[in-house]
Amino acid sequence: MKIGFIGLGNMGAPMAANLVKAGHEVTGFDTAGVTVEGVTPAASAAAAATGADVVITMLPNGAILRSVAAEVIPAMTKGAALVDCSTVDVDSARAVADQAEAAGLLAVDAPVSGGTGGATAGTLTFMAGGSDAAFAKAKPLFDVMGQKAVHCGAAGAGQAAKICNNMILGVTMIATCEAFALADKLGLDRQKMFDVVSTSSGYSWTMNAYCPAPGVGPKSPADNDYKPGFAAELMLKDLRLSQQAAESADADTPMGKAAAALYEQFVEAEGGRGMDFSAMLPRFEKRGRS
Repeated sequence: MKIGFIGLGNMGAPMAANLVKAGHEVTGFDTAGVTVEGVTPAASAAAAATGADVVITMLPNGAILRSVAAEVIPAMTKGAALVDCSTVDVDSARAVADQAEAAGLLAVDAPVSGGTGGATAGTLTFMAGGSDAAFAKAKPLFDVMGQKAVHCGAAGAGQAAKICNNMILGVTMIATCEAFALADKLGLDRQKMFDVVSTSSGYSWTMNAYCPAPGVGPKSPADNDYKPGFAAELMLKDLRLSQQAAESADADTPMGKAAAALYEQFVEAEGGRGMDFSAMLPRFEKRGRS
């Protein structure tokens, strides 16, 4: 396919590179002037989108997505697909999909899970919202960039799935870090704690696959001085999106609200920006009961 790729950051660049490796013709644009080997640079987002079968966006937030969509949709060919892989608010995803469909385009909101490692390895999970036809158009590209793509429903459903998943992730990571910090203060060896919990009812992805304690369980960012696989500020962004959605939908999410407040404090007041979201563990280690 001929693909326009807009947003060549830490996630977008390796995703675009994998599309090139698979034989697709990729034209890319990024406001920072990033270049990716094999990707033809464009002078603007509209130029990257012109003549493309599929335009993929990977952008920081809903406001930027709306702005880029307003630029690229008029430049796209009817029947082409606009596939947004950003993590944004559900309302922005639905608004952009409506705008695209009104212009005779297919639209998919397809946020991802798997972080920069998954983007590089081509093992991302895509959570997609949109029509059956739109999902079918994008699916071959999802298969190149990822290992799984789930069609979650109509426009906005992909974003809904992402923020619900990451609300669970944020809450669970906090609980895992709290438990390790408590175990330390009770004199329980961390390896013994892992051996019990990882095979008991406390089993979770944050414990078994992404353990926040260095030297315990599979290798994780904790073993690399908490350099981010998934940055704490990105977790904060997703938790804020979950609470924005909860407010809009009148949903009671007290644990999600508490997790958002803790990550906000960690990122904005306690030096957590630029650290992995599992660095909550050293944060709890240093604190007493308040």
